[in-house]
Amino acid sequence: MKKPPLVGRSLVRGLVPFAGERAASLIPQSRMSGPVPWVLAIMITLTVIAVAGGLALGNLANRAKGDLSGALTVQIVEANAERRAELAQRAGAVLAGDPAVQSYRIVPQAELDELLEPWLGTGDVGEAVPIPALIDVQLGRNADEAELIRLQSLFDEQVPGARVDAQSDWLRPVYSALSAMQYLALALVLLLALTSVAAVWLATRSAFSSHRDTVETVHQLGGTDRQIARVFQRSVGFDAVLGGAVGLALGVAVVWFLGQQFAALDSGMVAGGGLRNIDWFIIAAIPVGGIALSVLTARYTVLRALRRML
Repeated sequence: MKKPPLVGRSLVRGLVPFAGERAASLIPQSRMSGPVPWVLAIMITLTVIAVAGGLALGNLANRAKGDLSGALTVQIVEANAERRAELAQRAGAVLAGDPAVQSYRIVPQAELDELLEPWLGTGDVGEAVPIPALIDVQLGRNADEAELIRLQSLFDEQVPGARVDAQSDWLRPVYSALSAMQYLALALVLLLALTSVAAVWLATRSAFSSHRDTVETVHQLGGTDRQIARVFQRSVGFDAVLGGAVGLALGVAVVWFLGQQFAALDSGMVAGGGLRNIDWFIIAAIPVGGIALSVLTARYTVLRALRRML
């Protein structure tokens, strides 16, 4: 039996294992010189901002729903101020005797005038424009539809002109808007992921085409498809790590800056949109997902190109 040439045998032995710095040297390139790390840095920065925004909106909606789940407002509609005050006291007595009511507060007329001052001006607004008396009520359970009907029927019997509203109903359009913005953030994340995949795919195809002769030589000398793909994976993975680190740092900086701006508003509702520890863990995992996606894209691109070439 004829033995293979000595040079060929030595080269084949030298290609096993075909990995590490030795394999990476087949594709010479200076780090951070190609488009991949910079594109990934931009994409991960935008993804961090989008994910942080979506998580903050979710926290805000959940906080508002939790705070207002048992909150009610009782309105006493009466033109006569003395009669209105009397009915408000009677409604307070009804609420005090109801076992489902945890607490209640009759909103003072001065506080109502202050709230309406930007629209109705200063002075004794209550005399010029009849303003319903308001009672803030906090139930010990959720203010569902059955609870509203029960309390409304109770007021119909004892306090004419009283109307019961769930505070969460007033914010229902806000909840819908928050949900729409969360879906928009999710769509943006998916779009950024697809853009990153396309950038890695184009860069890998370009690198493969530039080193096609080298790949053919290595393949003829015994290098397998997986070994060749590993070379490109390693190169893309290194660039993805650098791009991911830069993108995470920039994204977190932007999120922190925006958080400080919203915190300066000193609004109770906005404060409910802060990020929790689990949210920061999700944000920190974004570059890991970007690296994995880039490596898998590079591997698939090279293996597909090798099948077509051979």
